[in-house]
Amino acid sequence: MKTSRRAFLKSLAGSGGALLATGIPCAQARMSKELPAQAVGLLYDATLCVGCKSCMVNCKKENSVPGGALYKKGMTAPPYERGPKGDEAIWDAPRELSGKTLNIIKVYKNGNCQQKDRAVDGYAFFKQQCLHCVSPACVSVCPAGAFRKDPATGAVYYLADKCIGCRYCQLACPFGIPRYEWDSAWPEVRKCQLCRHRYHEGKYAACAEFCPTGATIFGKVVELRAEAKRRLALRPGESYDFPLQRVDATEKTRRAAAKYADGVYGLIEAGGTQNIMLSGVSFDLLGFRKNIAKFDLPSLTWGYIAKIPWVFAGVFLGGTAIYKATHRSDKEG
Repeated sequence: MKTSRRAFLKSLAGSGGALLATGIPCAQARMSKELPAQAVGLLYDATLCVGCKSCMVNCKKENSVPGGALYKKGMTAPPYERGPKGDEAIWDAPRELSGKTLNIIKVYKNGNCQQKDRAVDGYAFFKQQCLHCVSPACVSVCPAGAFRKDPATGAVYYLADKCIGCRYCQLACPFGIPRYEWDSAWPEVRKCQLCRHRYHEGKYAACAEFCPTGATIFGKVVELRAEAKRRLALRPGESYDFPLQRVDATEKTRRAAAKYADGVYGLIEAGGTQNIMLSGVSFDLLGFRKNIAKFDLPSLTWGYIAKIPWVFAGVFLGGTAIYKATHRSDKEG
């Protein structure tokens, strides 16, 4: 009994020290409110989306998401997966983001659904994934430094070996994006990381690379924002050359511009995001939250996060003191 008690207290003290050593430096760093000069992101134009879900399929393949190995490059529809007995087929058609689905195409429907991108008697496709905030709340609240923001590209990424499973990131994200792997023996938090692992190969986000219509394009955020504003200035029906895959692409598709319902989503929400969106249907109707602050959220959380080092320090020092007192008592006995 004495040995187990001593081991427990030693473990408690050790875990506190580990958190102090690894997590606190990241928690102490204030979040920048400025967009990195070379920041990259995505522009999703729902009026160009045909709902083929090629972005979903290739996201799974390129990011080693469970099931992704079954997908072949260039597929434009979800494949069948093997069932539990190996001879049954299960259609991979997720309804929500999850640990296995990092971006998803959904559909808005109203009335007879006869007209695309119309709020009444129409339908519209829309995309959900991490928006990569300029000043991300998930990074600011993570006590272990598991969430980071790339200082060059601005992509918000995750380090599984740092994660302590507290899931503060899920609570802090104003867009409700991070998802936990509840069905895994060694769970991680999963979300879009903007395919940053592909950059060193000269590649970019798979959802943009494999989008056949140019609904999702990749590029520098400043160029994406300029492109979005140009589209908003178009008259409905006006011909325009929409770039494919990348905002700076030479390959373009000429088509009539649609009527956009709102402004650019992501310019000011939560202080601005690197993934931005356009839509022919109001974002409110598509289920995007109305009450997201128009300023960076870490400025609100910092007062609380700044106290975390002292909380961990108290746990560590208190645990160490209890262990030493108990250890001395055991030796004297």
